Amino acid sequence: MTADEAIRPDLPVDARVWAAHADAWQAMGRIRVAGGGGAARLPGCAVMASGLPYPQWNNGDVTDPATFDLAQVSAWYAPRGVPWGVRVPAGTAWPYGRWLFRKRCMALVSSAYERPAAPPSGLVIAPAGPGKAELFATVDAEAFGDPVEQNLAWVRPQLGADGFRSVLALLGGEPVGVATGIRTSGPGGESVGVFGVGVLPRARRRGIGAALTADILDWGFGDGATLAHLNPETEEAARLYARLGFTEVAGLDIYVDLDR
Repeated sequence: MTADEAIRPDLPVDARVWAAHADAWQAMGRIRVAGGGGAARLPGCAVMASGLPYPQWNNGDVTDPATFDLAQVSAWYAPRGVPWGVRVPAGTAWPYGRWLFRKRCMALVSSAYERPAAPPSGLVIAPAGPGKAELFATVDAEAFGDPVEQNLAWVRPQLGADGFRSVLALLGGEPVGVATGIRTSGPGGESVGVFGVGVLPRARRRGIGAALTADILDWGFGDGATLAHLNPETEEAARLYARLGFTEVAGLDIYVDLDR
C-alpha cells in the first residue's frame, strides 16, 4: 500500500467519505475487468472504468489535487475508449475540464445509526443473485427512469460479487425496489457504501426505501464497517437518510471533457 493509499483514521469525516467513495468505485471497476473495466491508483487519482460507453460509469476520484497528473489519467483511459470524468472535493480550485454538477455526500457512523420503524406488512427484502439480473435491472430502470438494457449491463457483474450486496424488495410477492451495498477496507477505512436505493413510483412513501437502506446498513455494520456513505439525489431522499442518522458532509464536484 502506497502513501496515497494508506488508511487515515484521523481524517475529517468529509475527507474519509471522499476516500471511502473512491474505494467503492475502485471495487466497481475491479469486478468489471472481464467486460473491459478496471481500476488503478495513479498519482493523485483513483481511476476506474466499467467498460461501458456511459460517462457516469467511468470516473476517477481525485485524492490529491497537488499530485494529480492529467497525462497519466488520460493515458489510462485512452485504450479503453470510454467517456470519463473526475470527482474533485467540493470547492477545490480545478483547472481541467468542464464543471458539470456537485454530487451531494452524506455520512453515518455506526454508533449514530437510527433503525427505521417496522417495514410495511408483507415486505420481504432478499439478496439478488446472478439469476435475478434481468428482474433487478428492470426494477432499477423503472425506479430511476433509465433504459433497461443499459442498466442490465451495469448491474449484472455486481450480483453475487464478493463485497457486494444487491437486494430486491418484494411487497406481497411483487418486486418494488432495489438497493446495493459495497463493503470496502481501503484508504477510507472500514466502510459501507449505499448505492442505487430505488422504489417503484406506485410503492413510494411506505417505508420501503428506508427498509432497503437499513438492510444494507445492517449488513455492512454487521461485517465491521464503522462508516456508511451515500449520495442523495433529491431532498426527499436526503430527509429519509437523515431519519436513519446520516448527516450531510462536503460533496464532490464533477468535471468532464478533461482530455479536450
